[in-house]
Amino acid sequence: MAGGVGSRFWPKSRNNFPKQFIDILGIGKSLLQLTYERFLKVCPEENIYFLTNEIYTDLIKEQLNGVSDKNIISEPCRRNTAPCIAYAAFKIKDLNPNANLVVAPSDHLILKEDVFISKIEKALAFAEHNDALVTLGIEPTRPDTGYGYIKYLKSSATEIFKVEQFLEKPTLEKAKAFLATNEYVWNAGIFIWNVNALLSGFKNFAIELYSVFERGERLYNTDDEYVFIKENYPKCENISIDFALMEKAENVYTLPGDFGWSDLGTWASLHEVMSKDASNNSFGGKAAFLQDTENCLIQIPKEKIAVIKGLANYIVVDDGEVLMIYPKNLEQEVKNVSASVADSLGEYYQ
Repeated sequence: MAGGVGSRFWPKSRNNFPKQFIDILGIGKSLLQLTYERFLKVCPEENIYFLTNEIYTDLIKEQLNGVSDKNIISEPCRRNTAPCIAYAAFKIKDLNPNANLVVAPSDHLILKEDVFISKIEKALAFAEHNDALVTLGIEPTRPDTGYGYIKYLKSSATEIFKVEQFLEKPTLEKAKAFLATNEYVWNAGIFIWNVNALLSGFKNFAIELYSVFERGERLYNTDDEYVFIKENYPKCENISIDFALMEKAENVYTLPGDFGWSDLGTWASLHEVMSKDASNNSFGGKAAFLQDTENCLIQIPKEKIAVIKGLANYIVVDDGEVLMIYPKNLEQEVKNVSASVADSLGEYYQ
């Protein structure tokens, strides 16, 4: 899935060049490129599909030289994760009626790739032989209030457990209680299923969404597909896969793991995984001269130098057009700030 905006990474992540296309780690590769290389260890390149907004098709081609047009599944408008997954499922089922699918965001960080690949392969084997909707669960390391949680039923018989309940982002007190029971994992939004189990789930729990794409069943992978999707995709409800299906279905399982995962959802989450100096500052740019400065994330263009004194607990981001200096503890406001700037100066700045 490569169609999101990444608004909490504003101003670097903007509508015309969102987070998945940025070299946010400063290693010479975008998050999309890293994710693509990761999944080449799971399946051949011709089996990797990109679910994206049509305005990003050219960006994908630029960053992944040689990717075929047929592997880019383009949405004419944004409708959240359930419609794009349903569209991909119908299209792929037409190509392979018994396909096993992995759905993953293109903008997540995985530090322990070997462990991740092993978990994916186990989940695929389970989904192939069971009527199951599987999600990778992240073993929590702290009582984080920024993630959804999954409660599962413990069993010593298998590594893959029946899911009892999906829970929205909790309060700190609830998150602490979840952690203490050792029966909860973070919801990473990484799913594994057989295409028939997935479509059956849509048919049972999201029939209106299912019906939209079923009407085009004979058109997928033909010259008529584009016109059908252009006309019908906007009719889909704007809804996530969690709300549409995973929270309602009874055949949901989770495979917990620790593979160095971060959704890189905020500037603070990036700060956690970046290398830092003795004062806990992370920096991206040409050079930094810092005095009496601590616990800051500083991201500036590669040709720029930062000279900072007397700053603590701040996000400093310069994308060449917008400079943002913002308290780290108020980073959840960034999304609203970007909207305010766009309201004043135009959508180009969002």
